[in-house]
Amino acid sequence: MDNIILIGMPGSGKSTVGVVLAKALGLRFVDVDLVIQEREGALLQELIDSRGVERFLDLERDAICALDCRGTVAAPGGSCVCREESIAHMRRLGTVVYLQLSLAEVEGRIHNQASRGIALSPGQTLADVYRYRVPLYEKCAHITVPTGGQSLAGTVESVKRALAAYKANPE
Repeated sequence: MDNIILIGMPGSGKSTVGVVLAKALGLRFVDVDLVIQEREGALLQELIDSRGVERFLDLERDAICALDCRGTVAAPGGSCVCREESIAHMRRLGTVVYLQLSLAEVEGRIHNQASRGIALSPGQTLADVYRYRVPLYEKCAHITVPTGGQSLAGTVESVKRALAAYKANPE
């Protein structure tokens, strides 16, 4: 198991699960949202507001495609599946794990939608984004792990079990 890439909707726990999973497996952790903020010198929401969603998705693609790591758990942003180049690079980089969460649970976890840095086009709702992205997450992922109703520890254990099963019997 070289790299593990956690994908899913905003609020699915990619960053939180990623830190704990990396620690449990003795791997490094990288949060691509933080990489983008550092590279651009601005918060995600500021980038979306000042440059627009499409340019932000290009910045995210560039950051993902620049990832060159080993022994790392990576958490790209929720919109990582919106560019084909990002999907291809993540799949080459390691095992892609989709942290699957229902729309109701995503909505229940997102309390700062206006400032969180979610790539929403004008007039687009979180439900619209969810319906668009879920098929892309499913297409990108090597493994899908349902995480609804689980604690952080439970989600990390579910991911570890799914990774072990996948490693024993890859697609």
